[in-house]
Amino acid sequence: MKLSGRSEFDRIILKKNFMKKYVFICICFPGILFAQQQRVDTSHIYSIPEITVTESYKIQDLRSAIPVQTLSNKQLNLLNALQLSDAVKHFSGATVKDYGGIGGLKTVSIRSLGAEHTSVSYDGVTITDSQSGQIDIGRYSLENIDHLSLSIGQNDNIFQPARLFASAGILNIYTLTPHFKDGSVNQGSASLKTGSWGFINPFFLLEHKIAKRWSATANAEWLSADGRYPFFLHYTNQNDDLSSKEKRHNTEVRNLRLETELFGNFSNNEQFRLKMYYYQSSRGLPGATTYYYNHSSQHQWDKNLFVQSYYQKDINRKWAFMSSAKWNWSYTHYLDPDYLNSEGKTENSYFQREYYLTSSLLFRAFDNLSVSLSSDESINKLNANLSNFAFPTRFTWLSSIAIKYANRHITASSSLLTTLTNEQVKNGSAGNNYHRLSPFASLSYRPFSNEDFTIRAFYKDIFRLPTFNDLYYGAIGYRGLKPEKAKQSNLGITYGKRGLGIISFFSASADAYYNKVREKIIAVPTKNLFIWSMVNLGKVDMKGLDIDGSLSLTPIKDWQMDLSGNYSYLRAIDKTDSNSKTYNQQIAYTPRVSASGQCAIISPWITLSYNFIHSGRRYMLGQNLKENRLNGYNDSSISARKSFKWNKMTCSTAIEVLNIMNKNYEIVKNFPMPGRSFRVTLTIKR
Repeated sequence: MKLSGRSEFDRIILKKNFMKKYVFICICFPGILFAQQQRVDTSHIYSIPEITVTESYKIQDLRSAIPVQTLSNKQLNLLNALQLSDAVKHFSGATVKDYGGIGGLKTVSIRSLGAEHTSVSYDGVTITDSQSGQIDIGRYSLENIDHLSLSIGQNDNIFQPARLFASAGILNIYTLTPHFKDGSVNQGSASLKTGSWGFINPFFLLEHKIAKRWSATANAEWLSADGRYPFFLHYTNQNDDLSSKEKRHNTEVRNLRLETELFGNFSNNEQFRLKMYYYQSSRGLPGATTYYYNHSSQHQWDKNLFVQSYYQKDINRKWAFMSSAKWNWSYTHYLDPDYLNSEGKTENSYFQREYYLTSSLLFRAFDNLSVSLSSDESINKLNANLSNFAFPTRFTWLSSIAIKYANRHITASSSLLTTLTNEQVKNGSAGNNYHRLSPFASLSYRPFSNEDFTIRAFYKDIFRLPTFNDLYYGAIGYRGLKPEKAKQSNLGITYGKRGLGIISFFSASADAYYNKVREKIIAVPTKNLFIWSMVNLGKVDMKGLDIDGSLSLTPIKDWQMDLSGNYSYLRAIDKTDSNSKTYNQQIAYTPRVSASGQCAIISPWITLSYNFIHSGRRYMLGQNLKENRLNGYNDSSISARKSFKWNKMTCSTAIEVLNIMNKNYEIVKNFPMPGRSFRVTLTIKR
């Protein structure tokens, strides 16, 4: 349903100045909020009246009605992963588009639905980019991460912000929470990583117990590298072609991340968190490597500052209330000194601001039945130093109602999300306003009480709004764009077993799915090949299979071997135009087959790990021709880790060899990845 002109939404959504003040009050004075902290509801502990049940992540994932994959802090340490993007590559169904190097852009897409359909949540609040709709997950380190989880569809937790219902999948990032032992009030850690191509990465974490119920943490991280790794430049696409050894240019990166957080643990039923996050980076943008042109001088500067708060309280056995607020500011400065125009360069600056407020109410009607209501309000603004820029503002109101029934054998949940938007601009005409409904339903059935065998299914109808770039970017944006619609359906089985002799734990899952994307937003040429426009033309059908498995062995006392792996098959077919040359062909940059595997041997003296990633061949364009084909690739890494005690501190060292086969494979055409490299890490914890 399309709304035209000014509507009741202007009165439903808070007035701009009032909304800003309200968000500020909710962040700075959380005592007025009654909310539930996301970590408590979705991590190790599930709170129900008078009972606390703890489970491992694996058991939670197996019993979920939707596909969920989790990597704990311990598993992340064994992955030879530096950035968040390195770890996400080990999730089945997730595709990371990587433009090479430490500073290159890295985005994640779930089951080829596109990065704009994948939400990234940081401690329960989504990270947004209203300009492009894509989150650069390469910005995030793993040093302060407690665990990661990838949920396809939406997870079984109905007590969450409405915004977490509004995407095709969610990458959840949960940071560390302090736990003090032996009456200590101060503890912390420090690490230093160094390696190939000028890489240096120090990290510091300090945790302080202020009082019985209050604690605080602060951490800082610096990362720098010149990134000038060697690669082979091939002159043709033939296997026996001529080539020369070159080095990547314009790959330097300098990142700074600062984060501080205040924790209030008033009781098992009441928690509070206040987080402030700052990030800045300066990085060269390496260009495509071709025989005729191997030069790039483009540069980008980014800054991001946000403050977010949570406060939770179980009011009684029946009711719980959760609320959080966020203020977000981000800045991007782009420079291309070689652009051929009258000024001899292109230099643009973009400023984004967001004001966000959410509240959720949970009602436990019976022991097995719960109902939740959630309401989110947000204001997103984009400013730029461009002439005749639209200066858009988007008001969004999300409301959801969800119901969940769970007993020993069945878990069923359903939700309905309503989205109401209002678009305003200072120059020109604004994009359309929308009011849409998005349903979701999931069901899992566990037929045997003494076996972790589950059959699960879900259906979701969701959409994503056009980004500000889609609507307003220069002569390309089209303000009449419709939302991009996605329908997801999934059927799967899971099985887990513990205590089988030397097998301490075994799990396996398989999920078949079918996705349909309609009104896909794509760029097409208009008058000529130099003038393009965004239009709703795309149709894509996606059929696939995800298989996961893990095995933990204890062959002898104090020895452990962990094995895990996943396999994905995906056929993503263009159904846009039956007369097109791309009709019924695999869409660009989507491999049919991908897989990953991990093996870790943990002994009292040393920990050895091996990681493997495989991606099948892909095509850089929609026409599946030989000249458009990108070969598949394999990436293997090994590491050795040793921990020891020194006074009251725990010290550990790690040596890693990455991409041991030294292959400059390409995830994106003409953007070669680094070959073999080395990394050494020293960590001290107290």
